[in-house]
Amino acid sequence: MIELRTPAEIDAMRPAGRFVAETLAALREDTTVGTNLLTIDRRAHELIRRAGAESCYIDYHPSFGASPFGKVICTSINDAVLHGLPHDYALRDGDLVSLDFAVSVDGWVADSALSFVVGTPRDEDLALIDTTERALAAAIDAAVVGQKIGDISSAIAAVAHADGYSINTDFGGHGVGRVMHGDPHVPNDGKAGRGYPLREGLVVALEPWFLATTDKLVTDADGWTLRSADGSRGAHAEHTVAMTSAGPIVLTDRSFLGVD
Repeated sequence: MIELRTPAEIDAMRPAGRFVAETLAALREDTTVGTNLLTIDRRAHELIRRAGAESCYIDYHPSFGASPFGKVICTSINDAVLHGLPHDYALRDGDLVSLDFAVSVDGWVADSALSFVVGTPRDEDLALIDTTERALAAAIDAAVVGQKIGDISSAIAAVAHADGYSINTDFGGHGVGRVMHGDPHVPNDGKAGRGYPLREGLVVALEPWFLATTDKLVTDADGWTLRSADGSRGAHAEHTVAMTSAGPIVLTDRSFLGVD
């Protein structure tokens, strides 16, 4: 069921959005060559406890997960792009890192992700990250009352295809509110003018993610981490966005923190 939020409810979601933004900014700053993925998870867990927030991940067990997730943040590295389960791995020079983080604050959820390289970057990784970020910006620009879900999907796809990337539509954006994953589904490819009409009060997480040379995924032995089928690298960008009569509001905006 698709739920629409009142202006007061959207305002009530702002603390969750701000906390997610601040946490991702802090984790990005702290994450360097040598940082262990379990350390990232422990740091995120500490920040959640300190803020009195609740993790959306730790007990999460959807049909595509082998077991409850058991951690509080997704850490996807290199050829992993989604649902990366933190494990005992120290980051190496040039690793491409995607962090995906969702929490509930006072009963309201916010969800966001970013990708970056630790140490010496490869040009092709920077290009892939840039494409996901520009696709997210295009999606937000299309999240206007009166448009359709397909307009968002088409905007994402136009950026990806122009840069030569193919698109997997198995996982994409989704409604956000009292729970992390709700209706509507927002695929990363689609036809403009089609689908559910965007209405005032709709809140969604928009999340383009692309793989360098494939659109096929395989599931890791941990039952959660999704990797490219050909070993090529992936990048992921996500924001929680509320649609209002005055235009889209990015609830997880990090720009005021100096982190895109």
